[in-house]
Amino acid sequence: MPSLCTCIPVYLCTYIMWLQHLTLANFRNYRQLDLELPPGLVLIYGGNAQGKTNLLEAIYVLATSRSPHTQTDRQLIHWAAEEDVMPYARTAGTVQQASGAHHVEIVLVKLPTQGGTDRLQKQIKVDGIRRRALDLIGLVPVVLFSPQDVDLVAGSPTGRRRYLDATLCQIDPDYCRALSQYTQVLTQRNALLKDLQERRAGRDELIFWDDRLVQHGALIIERRLRVMGTLRQRSQTFHADLTGGHEVLDMVYVSSLKETRAGKAPLGPEANGKLPAVDTLVALFRTLLQTRQAEEIARGVTVIGPHRDDLHLTLNQVDAHLYASRGQQRTLALALKLTETEVLRDAVGEPPILLLDDVMSELDADRRRYLMARIDQHRQTFVTSTDLADFAPEFVEKAEVLKVEGGIVHVTRHTSHVKRDV
Repeated sequence: MPSLCTCIPVYLCTYIMWLQHLTLANFRNYRQLDLELPPGLVLIYGGNAQGKTNLLEAIYVLATSRSPHTQTDRQLIHWAAEEDVMPYARTAGTVQQASGAHHVEIVLVKLPTQGGTDRLQKQIKVDGIRRRALDLIGLVPVVLFSPQDVDLVAGSPTGRRRYLDATLCQIDPDYCRALSQYTQVLTQRNALLKDLQERRAGRDELIFWDDRLVQHGALIIERRLRVMGTLRQRSQTFHADLTGGHEVLDMVYVSSLKETRAGKAPLGPEANGKLPAVDTLVALFRTLLQTRQAEEIARGVTVIGPHRDDLHLTLNQVDAHLYASRGQQRTLALALKLTETEVLRDAVGEPPILLLDDVMSELDADRRRYLMARIDQHRQTFVTSTDLADFAPEFVEKAEVLKVEGGIVHVTRHTSHVKRDV
């Protein structure tokens, strides 16, 4: 398998990176924020619903242009900004790299329309120049871990697909582009299937959308399969460390392109031991669309494709989705998120910014110590908690400590006196 670093510009593969400055305006419950940030460990504490999670969300949005918590960017705009003439939200940051500092800015603006409603416009700038979301890839790699990540195991396939997408979209522009285009084509094709169901269109109209669907979908599947070997190997190692080798984790990519009467089947290397090529997947996808066309028209929805695929997780060869305990789910989710950090590190040459949202209280003492040890390997880590007592005194001692109250951040302990190798 080729190095993942070939997926992004070479100059991003070896750099020292951290978020040096963060500015927010009308973002969630932050009216205004202007915050200097050090490399190393940043502890953020405060009561519930004060803005800790929103702060991490802002960093994630700055890195990826999208929120990990909502399907619509409208929810990111502060409620009080709705009273402004032109409601908006802004997140901006200065990213320090070995090559120098770069300024990233994302602005959401509600613009009025002639129909009396409004539309949301997203503007992305890097160093003052308008850019696309794809241009952020590799610039500020981040990994977010929250208590909700147990849904990677216990939840629906949607969460596991999102895990793959979040990982690949930060290192592979082709994947991210194909995913965006596939989603748009899927929406159009489903609308056409509804029309066909109601006899308001002809089947020949499917030809155009089928062609686009299989081209983008095959690339998505091929890139997911390409990264699966790394995900499987690294997650098994992390999980063995976390469980003392008492449990064996395994994962396979299951696809609707390989459905049988018993359900979906693993999609992996062909008989020659090589992963299926994009052209092979295109042909398979196209054939299946034709075979199941009548079913899709009857249901009014596309029933096969990467939007229906899943990661099948097992512990000691038992289905983790069905039988893992809550503690096992947390451990497995932690292994998957640590694996995500490793994949991004391989791609950009340095561990990503780590965002840990109130996860310490969800872990037992052994797993908490293990995670704290991993934190030391990251250039910059943000950790939130409702109580600093969740952490050992020596852990707090080396951190920049921020207290969040009602969307206002107070620096309660600086680390500027700490010598750092940067």
